[in-house]
Amino acid sequence: MATEPSSGYDRGAVRAVLDRARAENRGALTAPEGKVLAEAYGIPVPGEALATSSDEAVSLAVELGLPVVAKIVSPDILHKTEAGGVEVGLSSPQEVKAAYERIVGNARAYNPDAAIQGVQIQQMVGGGTEVIIGATTDPTFGKVVVFGLGGVLVEVLKDVAFRLAPVTREDALAQVGDIRAAEVLDGVRGGAAVDRERLADVLTRLSDLVTDFPEIAEADLNPVFASATGAVAADLRFVLDFTPPKAPARFTREEILGAMERIFKPRAIAIIGASNEAGKIGNSVIRNIVDGGYAGHVYPINPKADEVYGRTAYKSIADAPDGIDVAVFAIPAKFVAGALEEAGRKGVAGAVLIPSGFAETGEQELQDEVLAVARRHGVRLLGPNIYGYYYTPQSLSATFCTPYDVRGGTALTSQSGGIGMAILGYSRSTSTGVSAIVGVGNKADIDEDDLLTFFGQDDNTNAIAMHLEDLKDGRAFVEAAREVVPRKPVVVLKAGRTSAGARAAGSHTGALAGDDKVYDDILRQAGVVRAPGLNELLEFGRALPIMPAPTGENVVIITGAGGSGVLLSDAVVDNGMTLMEIPPDLDEAFRAFIPPFGAAGNPVDITGGEPPATYEKTIRLGLEDPRVHALILGYWHTIVTPPMVFAELVADVVTQARAAGIDKPIVASLSGDTEVEAASAHLFRHGVVAYPYTTEKPVQVLGAKYRWARAAGLL
Repeated sequence: MATEPSSGYDRGAVRAVLDRARAENRGALTAPEGKVLAEAYGIPVPGEALATSSDEAVSLAVELGLPVVAKIVSPDILHKTEAGGVEVGLSSPQEVKAAYERIVGNARAYNPDAAIQGVQIQQMVGGGTEVIIGATTDPTFGKVVVFGLGGVLVEVLKDVAFRLAPVTREDALAQVGDIRAAEVLDGVRGGAAVDRERLADVLTRLSDLVTDFPEIAEADLNPVFASATGAVAADLRFVLDFTPPKAPARFTREEILGAMERIFKPRAIAIIGASNEAGKIGNSVIRNIVDGGYAGHVYPINPKADEVYGRTAYKSIADAPDGIDVAVFAIPAKFVAGALEEAGRKGVAGAVLIPSGFAETGEQELQDEVLAVARRHGVRLLGPNIYGYYYTPQSLSATFCTPYDVRGGTALTSQSGGIGMAILGYSRSTSTGVSAIVGVGNKADIDEDDLLTFFGQDDNTNAIAMHLEDLKDGRAFVEAAREVVPRKPVVVLKAGRTSAGARAAGSHTGALAGDDKVYDDILRQAGVVRAPGLNELLEFGRALPIMPAPTGENVVIITGAGGSGVLLSDAVVDNGMTLMEIPPDLDEAFRAFIPPFGAAGNPVDITGGEPPATYEKTIRLGLEDPRVHALILGYWHTIVTPPMVFAELVADVVTQARAAGIDKPIVASLSGDTEVEAASAHLFRHGVVAYPYTTEKPVQVLGAKYRWARAAGLL
């Protein structure tokens, strides 16, 4: 989407500069060329001109007004400071003349073969706050823009925020406020605040520039001097790439849903490589599909058997009846392409490729061959190198692992088979209700944005939790997430958070974009809740669907232990929530139920020796007061109120409140002996997210729900 000032852009001037650079086979622009681009898109820059001799430099400096800055102009010297090609604060003609000679000499020493066009004489600007505004081409997300504190330490401090380009003014303002040191922009030690609107304007203009001209691979405006009256880009750097990588293949929403409906709700399944031999993957798959309760037709494909697991076997899928929606492959990798040709001619919608031996082992050509066969026949591939998939509404366990039948609203996906097994084991041990568990493996075809599109409209799914190591098409994922998030939480565990080394780049922005911060910012921009680890992914996936969305920011803690109250308070702040300032009337109401040596306020400390009635009355009060939007309970094991007594009374109070139309998120932390484990499980079964032995986890889950509610526009 174009931003408001786009109608005033001089695209022709930019095209002329870029075409000249292309003709000269250059990968970067000179400073004067960069100025042309900036002026064409209304980005403020200082007055400047190009000098080709020391005498001309003096003349231009006097004309522009001393003091000035002098910078080398060469298409072969991108990092001017490193080459000794920049001098600032030149305040006399003599200084300008000497600086010209030094800069040209330094440049020739730095790169004897460099083509030197001259020295740029620029008006001296300064004051205010130095920031960086830039853009780069991320391999996952495409064009992204960056904002942060600028200057020479930008790559050390890395206090930057990223957004997908093009950005709206609203996006840009949010980005400006998203850096850790945002308070610096509001003025420190009596300094004036910068004009954030001007910064947002520069961000949107640069964003539009790189969107309109994709051959601009990287752009740095660093430093931009931001003040109360404006934002001026003192230095410009543009890196070009006239041979960008091919964009990933895209399917329409209708095409995705048409295939996914048949894959997850098949009328008939063929198992290619079905076997009667115990221990074979083909035997496990057919047993799990049949024993799991799948009600559709099951056709074993085995050229050496007449019958497999009580079903008539067929020599090839071509011999099987028509109407097959899914073919599950349990044969060696080298035979998959040939069998897929037959499946494609049969009209299957999806091929589930369990075998390994493809790109993950270096056999990229074999994987490409299989994908080409699938594309030729309009078959979507799940995998290869996966454990299969589960879809509980159809009692479908198309996997060589064990069946799973606890139905619920969470769809879980994983790129790794090992993580998939952890998901399965965790789901079983916690009785987590799932709609689906899906392996994506090598993602030769079907990936997370396909699955998001399907689960986003699936009535059997109300939360989606995904483990991923990468995204094939980050923009497609963001588009799908933005569509889903207003209706359902999307939780992502992104593996590989730590930097594996500095990225080779031609600009500060490009180097910064090698960091995981790009994923973090853009996933958050899409409304995705990011899980810091596997346990959090699983807990969020388990808990978010059973927790109602908050309608406001007021969180109240009710605890039987002061120590827990302090830790719970810390966790509230750590997870981006707000403790309610209890109004006097509500404070008085709480005090009526707690002993004199207890403490109202927030947390509400009822003390540990209170009977069940005290818990009941205070919790009921918190639920019934419309100014309270979420409750956190801190329970301490006592003989006066044993764990299961506490759990049962909380479940009863919450059930009664829901019957009366009051449904607020409520989480609980239970401290005590091992009895608190059963009590926590009881609360979970009754829609109250509860954990033993931890004050952090229940609050972390509540914080995730809040992050989603804000992204969904519910608050």
